[in-house]
Amino acid sequence: MSQRRPPGDDLAVWRALADPSRRRILDLLRERPRTTGELASCFEFTRYAVMKHLKQLHDAGLILVERRGRERYNHLNSVPLQRIVRRWVQPFEAQAADRLLRLEEHVEKSARRRSEDPRETT
Repeated sequence: MSQRRPPGDDLAVWRALADPSRRRILDLLRERPRTTGELASCFEFTRYAVMKHLKQLHDAGLILVERRGRERYNHLNSVPLQRIVRRWVQPFEAQAADRLLRLEEHVEKSARRRSEDPRETT
């Protein structure tokens, strides 16, 4: 199997992910490796168009290609996707989770104060 994308080339990954057809190809490859012909049969456009999408996915490192005789099996390579998640998604998740925890602490502290204040009625 071959891979062309230089390590850390996130721009190529983002460009590849920008197209809905390429994302659909990745969804199909998530289920299992598929030949180019199998992938082409899932779309209404030509085999040539599918091959152009596969080339861009391959150049971005999102698929690995295995040749078996005349057939070309395309495999999902999730490493670049995981790199994107670590770089762009997880930091934002951590910030949101931290805000929620601070809000929870504030609400609980306010509830305790109200329950301790005899002037508050329930």
